[in-house]
Amino acid sequence: FQQQSKFYLQEAEWLHQNHKPSFKDKLHLAAMSTGVTALCVYTMVCMGDGAPKGALEWALGYPDVIMACAKIGRLMNDLAGSSKHRNNRGDVANCVDCYVSEHKVTDKVAFAAIDSMIEDEWKTTNQARFEHRRELFPLVQRVVNFTLSLPVYYGDRKDAFTFSTHLNGIIKNLFVKPIPI
Repeated sequence: FQQQSKFYLQEAEWLHQNHKPSFKDKLHLAAMSTGVTALCVYTMVCMGDGAPKGALEWALGYPDVIMACAKIGRLMNDLAGSSKHRNNRGDVANCVDCYVSEHKVTDKVAFAAIDSMIEDEWKTTNQARFEHRRELFPLVQRVVNFTLSLPVYYGDRKDAFTFSTHLNGIIKNLFVKPIPI
């Protein structure tokens, strides 16, 4: 919680200073402030006695699979929320804004570059499943499962996390519409 608060404070300082960080700095801070890293640590704590020895230490070390999950979530969210409507709310610059500003490119070029970065993070996620086989595999799989849920919220460049109406079709298909037998 203390670390999470530090990340939020840094974002607030950037906003009030009207500071547009480098893309790399923004992505790192934004990935950490998403809460994904904290959520992954919390899932290890929730395993209780069922957690393998060293689980919490592993998660607190922010291994590549956790950072990939956080980056995928942040980048997908920023792509989904890059409309002019969002940018006029007085929010801190998102990753797309920082990429465009730093590289002096169009939104379209930035979207393509960020899509490529997301693809690389998926590769990191998949690789982790092969690198951690025995004791840590259940931990890695929890992170992978969480990562797999992100396209539900941010697929098709829609922000269903913020605007839950985008989830209506999914919810109806899962819980309302009968399955033909």
